[in-house]
Amino acid sequence: MKLKVLDLSRVLAGPVCSMMLGDMGADVIKVERLGEGDETRGWGPPFDPEGQSAYFLAVNRNKKSIAADLSNAQDRAVVAGLINGADVVLDNFLPGSLPRLGLDPDELLDRNPGLIWCTISGFGPKSRRPGYDFVIQAECGWMAITGETDGAPMKAGIALADVIAGKDAAIAILGVALERTAGPVAAERRRINISLADSASAALVNVAQNVLVSGSDAKRWGNAHANLVPYELFEGADRPFVIAVGSDGQWRACADALGLHDLARDDELRTNAGRVKNRERVVSAVARRVREIDAQLWIDRLGVAGVPCGLVRTVSEVLSGVDADPRTGVSPSAPGSVRFPPPKLDEHGQSIRALGWRAFE
Repeated sequence: MKLKVLDLSRVLAGPVCSMMLGDMGADVIKVERLGEGDETRGWGPPFDPEGQSAYFLAVNRNKKSIAADLSNAQDRAVVAGLINGADVVLDNFLPGSLPRLGLDPDELLDRNPGLIWCTISGFGPKSRRPGYDFVIQAECGWMAITGETDGAPMKAGIALADVIAGKDAAIAILGVALERTAGPVAAERRRINISLADSASAALVNVAQNVLVSGSDAKRWGNAHANLVPYELFEGADRPFVIAVGSDGQWRACADALGLHDLARDDELRTNAGRVKNRERVVSAVARRVREIDAQLWIDRLGVAGVPCGLVRTVSEVLSGVDADPRTGVSPSAPGSVRFPPPKLDEHGQSIRALGWRAFE
């Protein structure tokens, strides 16, 4: 079953969701504001030789674009027709905005018993607060636990709350689409609300559970781990790398590979709980040892011993080893394919107005 997805969203979370669905084969029409389009079209530099911003290109492949003014009756009729033929509508409008324009999701769901409608918001369907990733990271605990132990709160290097919410939305949509194949689905099930705040709070996973179980608030650990030792950044003779010991067997293998045989056989360090208790002794011994040799040599030794580890690579280093393109971005992580590049604003407007969903045929 190929889904027809009408994407009324913009910026990041919604476009991530629709791009994932497009990567997996869905027909996606992106509806953009007349004149300026998705605001991320202007979020640069950098811009490619055709004037497309890198930000926009990152999350808008496998879509066709039509520009429309939803306050204009003729354009609104075009969008309403596309909704009638869609399987999924995705939006991130503030509450009440679409009903005021004559496109009430609840009414349209009642009218079309097969339609799925997903709204992505910052703080839920009753809040009109704009949902920017930076604010979400601040308010949902992420910044409080990110950064050096004695440093200021720090955001993640990418807009991860947006990305997680977009993926949550794609999963929810596909779940209801699968349910729909077995028979009629109630309108309330087909009405999906995803908020960045809910996605970010759920993504606290083990950190949240630590607080719930211990009763003590979480703190920043820098590049260390609250529950595992050694599990952090170390400096080789030439560059930084990480060691991520996740079991007692891995610890013994790690200590032996580093030549720290006395620590490998120390009963106080035999279990992870013991290593957490003696965190400073373990970490300082490992840190002193690994400064003696280049990082890649340690990676080789630890790899042979089956110890999780890795160099701290730059983004350029990572991109040199993956399937990525300046126009279509990094290849899909979920099974899928890149069928066509991100569209220019209203690139397919004429054909979509003439043919509707048949523009994909």
